[in-house]
Amino acid sequence: MTFQTPSPSALELRDVTKTYGPVHALDRVSLHVPRGTFLAVMGPSGSGKSTLLQCAAGLDTPTSGEVLIGGREISHLNETRRTLLRRDTVGFVFQSYNLLPSLSVEENIRLPLRVAGARGDETWLAQVIDRIGMRPFLRRRPDELSGGQQQRVAIARSLAARPEVVFADEPTGALDARTASEVLGLLRDLVDDFGQTVVMVTHDPRAAHRAHATVVMDEGRIQDYLVDPTPEALAGTLLGAR
Repeated sequence: MTFQTPSPSALELRDVTKTYGPVHALDRVSLHVPRGTFLAVMGPSGSGKSTLLQCAAGLDTPTSGEVLIGGREISHLNETRRTLLRRDTVGFVFQSYNLLPSLSVEENIRLPLRVAGARGDETWLAQVIDRIGMRPFLRRRPDELSGGQQQRVAIARSLAARPEVVFADEPTGALDARTASEVLGLLRDLVDDFGQTVVMVTHDPRAAHRAHATVVMDEGRIQDYLVDPTPEALAGTLLGAR
């Protein structure tokens, strides 16, 4: 499935298949995600959406096919090289935040740079910290923050190294509706204002509605994609799956 745009791709999957014994978790999936777009991935349980994220992010290797991030093929790299490339080109946002409780907000945000032994771009970091609204909280620990604030810190951490793609796995699943809406608005703003690329797996049509486009998966395949869909259109498409 290819979005009709001349933009260069931040992420590309070419005929990607992932099998577990006789089960095809992904079945010849092709996908082109242009730079500076916000893509949601939806589908019923077992549809392949989580496997797609894992293969696309280099967390798992496809059985066949190719995955390219920023034009660099990653699926045929050995584990060490894939880990290094993932460290430099991919950011992650998880439902459970995954912040280190012993570190301050600022230390959590800078953690990817510290692990990589990189200094980072201080101007970029300042822009990110100001954009997520966490500058007054930089010395606090995660347990001193609300869930929404912790997710903002996790988003800033995912952006610290200026990755090619940020992968968000159910990023609002642990948040109340109002806070979830704020976090989704922040993700969309980071795409629109900073040109970041975000790929988000979600089960919530209201969350997917904030993306530029939504891929709907079923039985390991991309069944449909919708550009700027309404929540009602997404819910209807999901009901039609299976």
